[in-house]
Order: sequence, then structure tokens, then C-alpha cells
Amino acid sequence: MGNTPGLRERKKAETRQAVHEAALRLTVEHGLDNVTVEAIADAANISRRTFSNYFDGKEDALLYGDEQRLNSLALRVREQPADQTAWQALRGALQSLYAETGGPDREWHLRARLAMRHPSLHARQLAGRVRLERELSRVVAERRQPGEVGPEMVTAAFLAAMRIATQWWCADGETRTLYELTVLGLDQIARPFD
Repeated sequence: MGNTPGLRERKKAETRQAVHEAALRLTVEHGLDNVTVEAIADAANISRRTFSNYFDGKEDALLYGDEQRLNSLALRVREQPADQTAWQALRGALQSLYAETGGPDREWHLRARLAMRHPSLHARQLAGRVRLERELSRVVAERRQPGEVGPEMVTAAFLAAMRIATQWWCADGETRTLYELTVLGLDQIARPFD
């Protein structure tokens, strides 16, 4: 009986991932405008109602992978050494994320490029980033040291550098890694925070 919640949560995570993968595959094959929630549900072998239990729409399903990775940043910031500044903890969390995942994969690149081309997807992505910004700001506030820039400003600057680095990466044709470009962006914006 003790394993039931763990199994249930694993099944939910597997279903979310299957729906996400189906949404991405169908969008790449047919274009975002030509993909319906029903088609995604069919491809993931679930009902339309089950789809709605996991995602509000196809945009949410498509961006699920990005959201999962970025949401882990807050946890990773909390894991950073207490003597680090907020900026250092954010950078350390990002480095930890890339070290563990090996950096973004081809799917991340596809999602980023799709979001740049489709206003509805971009709007959904921005809404997710606003939620992330609020959560990261709370975590940064927990470790703020006297004299440091406010947590909202630090977080906004950090996420702006990440967003711009993603744009560079998509335009760059992947000749450099997203991590390299993110470090470049963070270095350029960091002077007031270090």
C-alpha cells in the first residue's frame, strides 16, 4: 500500500511526458496551427478529457519539457552554499542543471524556435517565465545579503540573460552551446551583481 502514491505519481509523470512528446512530434510534422488537442490525445493514447487533466492546451503540453527544467532551478538555488551571493547561487544552480542534464537537447531547440514563431506559444512561454520569476525571486530573497540588489531585479536580470542567450542560440545555428551563450550573457549583465 505504501508504494501506491509513488506509482500513481510515476504514472502521471509518464503520461505528461508522453503527451508532451506527442505534442512536439505532431507540431514538428504538421505545424502548430494544424495540430489539435484531440490529435495530441490520440497520439498519446489518452482521451481528450484525460488530456485536460494534465494540460490546459496544446501550448502547455508543448512547453512542458522547458517548464520542468526551469522549475528545477529554484530547488537548485536552495542547494547552493549559503555564503554565495544571490547571483552566484543562480549561476551555480544553472551550472548544476547543465551538468546533470548535459545541456538542452534537440527538443529544447525545437521548442524555442517554435515559440519565437508562434505568438500563442510565445505568450504561454512568457506566462510560465513570469511564474518562474516569482518563485526564483522568493528563493533569492531567502538568501539575500545586506547591500545586494533586490531579489526581483537580480532574478529579472538573470532570466533576461537566459532568454537572450536562447535567442542567440536559435539564431546561431547551434555552433555554440546554449550554456556557452548563457554564460556569455550572464557575464555581460553581471557586473552590478558580483
